Amino acid sequence: MKYGYARVSTTDQDLSIQAGALKAAGCEIIRAEKQSGTTMEKRSELATLLDFLRAGDTLVVTRIDRLARSVGDLQMIMRRLREKGAHLQATEQPIDTSTAAGKAFLDMLGVFAEFETNLRRERQMEGIAKAKDAGVYQGRKASIDVERVRTLRGEGKGATEIAKELKIGRASVYRVLSEESV
Repeated sequence: MKYGYARVSTTDQDLSIQAGALKAAGCEIIRAEKQSGTTMEKRSELATLLDFLRAGDTLVVTRIDRLARSVGDLQMIMRRLREKGAHLQATEQPIDTSTAAGKAFLDMLGVFAEFETNLRRERQMEGIAKAKDAGVYQGRKASIDVERVRTLRGEGKGATEIAKELKIGRASVYRVLSEESV
């Protein structure tokens, strides 16, 4: 049986093109999610598929970068598929892990997907550095009212009570209070 997996990185992106390609490839069940591919965390639909696959099943994606953005994650997914006796196919790339050529091509694409992620991260960091030098980038605005934390502390409230009232983490309260004592 063929199972499809579709993924986009952000909630404003559309999954319909991938879903259509997976249906056309013969997938009877398609799991989809809107989650970053740079890590396996929070990708519950992929985890469900990897748990569900059985010997002889095929996991189908449109492109390898929909499945993993790092060689390590790709290798872990492939190891799980091999353990189960399942295969991987991509609709837009000549990948079929039931063949030696497909396995080799998969490894090469995994390297390029990770390379692309690293390049994107480098460009992002260069842009941030340039914006900081120009005085344009200020970073995220403070989300904690430092004066309010100090006022509540002055009223004799403890860190847990302050954190609950301001709906922030206790560690944030401790950070503000430790900066005060320095």
